[in-house]
Amino acid sequence: MVLNSIFTTMGSTLGKAVILDFGIQWACWAVAASLKTEKFYDLAGSSTYILLTFLSMNQNKTIHTRQKVNSSMVIAWASRLGFYLFTRILKDGSDKRFNAVKTKPGVFWIYWTLQGVWVFSTLLPTLIVNSKKDNTRIKTRDYAGWGLWGLGFLMEVLADYQKSQFRKNPENAGKFINTGLWSISRHPNYFGEILMWSGLYVSASSTLKGWEHISIISPLFLTFLLTNVSGIPPLEAAGQKRWGSDPDYVAYVKNTAKLIPYIW
Repeated sequence: MVLNSIFTTMGSTLGKAVILDFGIQWACWAVAASLKTEKFYDLAGSSTYILLTFLSMNQNKTIHTRQKVNSSMVIAWASRLGFYLFTRILKDGSDKRFNAVKTKPGVFWIYWTLQGVWVFSTLLPTLIVNSKKDNTRIKTRDYAGWGLWGLGFLMEVLADYQKSQFRKNPENAGKFINTGLWSISRHPNYFGEILMWSGLYVSASSTLKGWEHISIISPLFLTFLLTNVSGIPPLEAAGQKRWGSDPDYVAYVKNTAKLIPYIW
């Protein structure tokens, strides 16, 4: 209630979101750097998504259908993924992405700051929708966006489930997964995530005006990060290092789409 009151009385929706977003990331960085741990990195990110979405939606006396649906989709995604990643790191004990940086506060700060950029940029269409007072009627574009989100959510959930089940089987120790969705894409979970944020932008675009269309950065920036920075590249490099001499893996990489099933 206190945060909700502060959020309501502060400046613009986007300005308030930026302050809270980076304030949370940097506060968590201070704790994580002092403890030299990365265990709550993903949990902090998903919690920030939930908090900013909830606060931006509930600043309005009347919450319209588009605001309810889009916000619920963000919260459902963040809750599911945050819980999944947090329980996974507790089980694994560490996240290899941070092995070389969690003992270097300055470099570690960059990772937390990048997470702040990630949260704000991807959430931008939803924040803009939640800042609007007018109840624009639901359009075909909204239904198309919601359908795209649903497909992406299903793909990400199923891909994560298939991978977790694969890893639970002792017979698969040391092996790479190439079954289920992973037989048609080497990174189906990332493709699902791109579909979700693209869907939320498509829905939001039915109400966007002028400069607000800059929020297309949401799916574009996410796609750039996943395909060029923190998603696919390190996983592909790790796969080559681990199974690069395995003929089956070489064939899998050669014959399986990197991201978009059957296409690329």
